[in-house]
Amino acid sequence: MRGADGAVRCFWGVGPELEPYHDHEWGVPVLDDARLFEKLCLEGFQSGLSWLVILRKREAFRAAFRGFEPARVARFGARDVERLLGDAGIVRHRGKIESTINNARRALEVIAEHGSLARYLWSFEPRPGALPRRMTHAALLARTETEASTALARDLRKRGWSFVGPTTVQAFMQAMGMVNDHLEGCAFRPRIEALRGKLRRPRP
Repeated sequence: MRGADGAVRCFWGVGPELEPYHDHEWGVPVLDDARLFEKLCLEGFQSGLSWLVILRKREAFRAAFRGFEPARVARFGARDVERLLGDAGIVRHRGKIESTINNARRALEVIAEHGSLARYLWSFEPRPGALPRRMTHAALLARTETEASTALARDLRKRGWSFVGPTTVQAFMQAMGMVNDHLEGCAFRPRIEALRGKLRRPRP
C-alpha cells in the first residue's frame, strides 16, 4: 500500500503509528541479546492482541521489565509479579508476566551453554533455499509458521520456555531479520536484503 508520503509499504505497515516501526525496525537483523529477548517476550504478550497494542505500550514494558535484560528479569520474584500486575502501562496478564520471568531464567541457561542468546537463536535461521523466491501478499499470509519457526519453538519448549509457539516464533523471526518478509514491491525490502547480505552472523 502507498502511504501518505508516497512510499509503497507492506499492507500492514501503513499509518502514522506503524510506519516508523515498519520502515526502521521490522526485518532489520538484530544480534543484541536484550533486544532479542525483549521481542520474544513481547510477541508472547501479543498473543490474542494486535501488535499495535503492544507497540503503544512498549516503553512501559521496557521500564517495567528493566530493559528486558535477562539477568535482571531472572531475579524477579513474587513481589515483582504483584508490582507488574498493578502496572496499567503494560498488559496485566499473570501467566504472561510469570512466563517472562521464567523465560529470562531459561535465557540465562541458553547463554551459559551457547555463549549468547543470539548465537543460539540465529542457528535456526532458515537456509536460503527454504525461503520463497517472491514474497507476495498471499505468501506472507500463508507463512504464519514455517519449518524453521516450528523447530525453534519446539527446542525452546523443550528447554522450558513458554508462550513460544510456532506462530509467535515466526513473527519474532520476521521482526528480527532472520528472514526478509517485506513484500515484493515494498520500498524497504531491498534495504533489508542488503543488511542481511552484509550481516556477520554469530557462529554456532
